Amino acid sequence: MNLDILRHSCSHIMASAVKKLYPEVKLGIGPAIEDGFYYDFDSKGVIKDEIFPRIEELMREIIKKNEPFIKEIWEKSKAREFFKQKEEVYKLELIEQIEGDEVTIYRHNDFVDLCKGPHLNSTDEAQYFKLLSVSGAYWKGDENNPQLTRIYGTAFFSQEELDAYLLRIAEAKKRDHRLVGKSLKLFDIYYNEAGAGLVFYLPRGAILRKIIEDWEIEEHRKRGYELVITPHIMHKDLWKKSGHLDHYSDYMYSVNKNEQEFILKPMNCPGHMLIYKSELRSWRQLPLRFFELGTVYRYEKSGVLQGLLRLRGFTQDDAHIFCSEEELPREIEGVLNFVKATMHKFGFDDFKAELSTRPEKFIGDVSKWNRAEEILEDVLKKENFSYRINAGDGAFYGPKIDISLRDALKRSWQCATIQLDYSLPERFNLTYHAQDGTKQRVIMIHRVILGSMERFIATLIEHYAGKFPLWLAPVQINVLNVTEDVKDYALAVKNALEKKGYRVEADLSDETLQKRIREKELEKIPYLVIVGRKEKEEGLISLRQRGRKNLGQMSVESFFKILEGQEEVAGLKKEVDN
Repeated sequence: MNLDILRHSCSHIMASAVKKLYPEVKLGIGPAIEDGFYYDFDSKGVIKDEIFPRIEELMREIIKKNEPFIKEIWEKSKAREFFKQKEEVYKLELIEQIEGDEVTIYRHNDFVDLCKGPHLNSTDEAQYFKLLSVSGAYWKGDENNPQLTRIYGTAFFSQEELDAYLLRIAEAKKRDHRLVGKSLKLFDIYYNEAGAGLVFYLPRGAILRKIIEDWEIEEHRKRGYELVITPHIMHKDLWKKSGHLDHYSDYMYSVNKNEQEFILKPMNCPGHMLIYKSELRSWRQLPLRFFELGTVYRYEKSGVLQGLLRLRGFTQDDAHIFCSEEELPREIEGVLNFVKATMHKFGFDDFKAELSTRPEKFIGDVSKWNRAEEILEDVLKKENFSYRINAGDGAFYGPKIDISLRDALKRSWQCATIQLDYSLPERFNLTYHAQDGTKQRVIMIHRVILGSMERFIATLIEHYAGKFPLWLAPVQINVLNVTEDVKDYALAVKNALEKKGYRVEADLSDETLQKRIREKELEKIPYLVIVGRKEKEEGLISLRQRGRKNLGQMSVESFFKILEGQEEVAGLKKEVDN
């Protein structure tokens, strides 16, 4: 039996229970989704999550009655009359959007819904379910429409599967990057003072971001990319030329000054194209790869903003590759291999791809779109990437590959994107002098590896639950003294560690040692170095590893070997003078 059919049937059972409790509630829609189902209700705010136990109780009564799901085909006129009598205004709206003179109806007992199905044979087959949360949702996702109440739930074919899922949900809540990020003092978002969707990196978060950025810059340089920086704000005419003003204006911020309009850049590509055009290019220079850690600004509706996952200002590890058509497959292969190496470096080995094809609104020539889609798919096959086709979801200027990774809880996170673009080089007249002396049109690859830096940091926080590997930890070591008279030795140990290039703090406060240790454990610092009178006399340290694991006494040199061993595993052996 298909899991989506189970979950969609469960959404109907839930809707029928809600209607029994609140007959005045109006029905929206109730589809199956990736991890469960939802149903939207116009409830005028009467539905709260505290009534979940009562809804679940009624659902179990319906399930126990083993009511069959019955499919019926109605004339539209009959359906209109039925739902008009019930005052189901949203169903009436949906009926008008269905082509033809007939609609499909599903019923169980006295609950009747407009639905194309399919469903289970009977309610008795939906034994293992759980209601999860309630939220607001605009009808059809349009903020100009009424806001409905959305109840989320999930269902499985066994109690064991349901229990395992609920455990993952509980663990996910503990790993929520908004909570962990706040407790570890990594970032904050000052909604009231600065505005929604803008992130502030606190000192430790800024260190974490710089570690990632420094690693990325070096890896790009190794692969032949050239670092560039473009302005945050550019004239409106540039965005008109690129097509963004016509196809992306709802997401763009503008500034008017001295009767001129400027745009806060939502993307980095127009700036990179201007750099390409700044001089005559030859086939000998291709492929030309420009890389930028570029901060962009996009207007997102307040209802979709979510921690670091959805912001109005964020930074992309953005690059654009300018090459000939013959070079395209090799360059795309290079990007895919770069993605694989990067994901492995950060601890992710499970990822998959989507190939998004030409959307309804696009620019450029259809034959070139078809060629671009063919090239992308051929490379995915050659590189043995698991992928699916996402029809009609390409960018307005070209098809794309989206790659998502799976974290420690097997959840998917969007990361890399590769877009193949014949269209914008036409608009910007980007050319090169070919080997035969003719002027040829260059082709452009847009790509990110991590994607949004903020989203990737959120992914790392939740993947590791804040327990970053040594090379990523903002603070790698904290030194604590047992007594006042060994503070000088504690600072000497700290200095010795810092000279080796490690990120070290010292807590020499008057709080008890046990309290300080507890605090550092909550801060998820990889190593605690503890020194007392005995350690000072013998020139040793006591070492404690994250997770309350005591490693005993040792010399500082022995600790260096432990640290260097971890660096070699991570591929980060330091070259630091003693």
